[in-house]
Amino acid sequence: MSVRYVDEFRESRLAHALAAGIRSLADPARTYRLMEFCGGHTHAIFRYGVPDLLPANIRLVHGPGCPVCVLPVARIAHALQLASAHGVILCTYGDLVRVPGPQRQSLLKAKAAGADVRIVWSSLDALKIADENPHRQVVFFAIGFETTTPPTAVVLLQARALGVKNFSVHCNHVMTPPAIVGLLERPEAQAPGSVPIDGFIGPAHVSAVIGSRPFEPFAERYRRPVVIAGFEPLDVMQAILMLIRQLNDGRAEVENEYARVVNRDGNTKAQRMMAEVFERRAKFEWRGLGELADSALGIRPAFADFDAEQRFDLDVVAVADHKACDCGDILRGVKRPTDCRLFATGCTPDNPLGSCMVSSEGACAAYYAFGRARERAVAPV
Repeated sequence: MSVRYVDEFRESRLAHALAAGIRSLADPARTYRLMEFCGGHTHAIFRYGVPDLLPANIRLVHGPGCPVCVLPVARIAHALQLASAHGVILCTYGDLVRVPGPQRQSLLKAKAAGADVRIVWSSLDALKIADENPHRQVVFFAIGFETTTPPTAVVLLQARALGVKNFSVHCNHVMTPPAIVGLLERPEAQAPGSVPIDGFIGPAHVSAVIGSRPFEPFAERYRRPVVIAGFEPLDVMQAILMLIRQLNDGRAEVENEYARVVNRDGNTKAQRMMAEVFERRAKFEWRGLGELADSALGIRPAFADFDAEQRFDLDVVAVADHKACDCGDILRGVKRPTDCRLFATGCTPDNPLGSCMVSSEGACAAYYAFGRARERAVAPV
């Protein structure tokens, strides 16, 4: 994508024209609560000051679309066990190493204590490390939504084709549509003090893989419109305009603002590779959402030799979040980051207590970097 092409989606004149269109359409007699599922959208919204251009009755609610944020402490405990007790070379993406685990341990602290934890840019980097260390076991701690799942599938296919014996994957890939259903079906979804959701700004990168079709059943069933949007500010504002138009018309459809990348069927080649390597888990725990059925992927039996959960004896323990941390409520959209008593006091990017402050896609990190002062000045809608 050229710089010029990007600049066109950040053009100030067009942004103000879209803002005027949103103001003219928004019914002052109602409140519009729109959840941006993806943490990338949250950062784009604050980086470019989108809330400043919206009328007060449009509230943007931040969702659970950050894979590091939604990973429960028990899975971090597995990573720590692998790196420390089992002595493997543990490879994973950068944000994860700082997420607090049990007793506020983290992979970064384990590395400081002597564990061999390595940050990689891709799953193939981990396989390369396995090739360079034939006498060590190497585990790739895989996280992410449908966006990062195809690369993990590729590396497992490649490992099997090469006959690699010292490489495995600890799979933590989760899926977007079941998480949205989980949000809408929570008992407290309509309880007093909670935040009902009127519509969704759909994830961009995820939709490039799975297409827009998987969002259609729940848009119809739960009567919540979805507009899939790119990550540039004009993408987000156009999606807000389209959502307001649907809500005013009483429609609940899936629309695609990001048509330059996303189509209805997605990347079918990537989907075939994912289906060959992974199968759905019956249930999986999400931080803040609890256990959700059919919401995550596990490694198929045909690839069991590369499944770290089968290769290593890992303790399965339930670990509670930090008592004072509100990450769970923030991930469900019930609270804003600034509602947490630890925000910017006991919990900062330099000293995170919760995953939402750690990740580059986390809502707390976005508020801290771009919107903290503004959010404190604005009364809740």
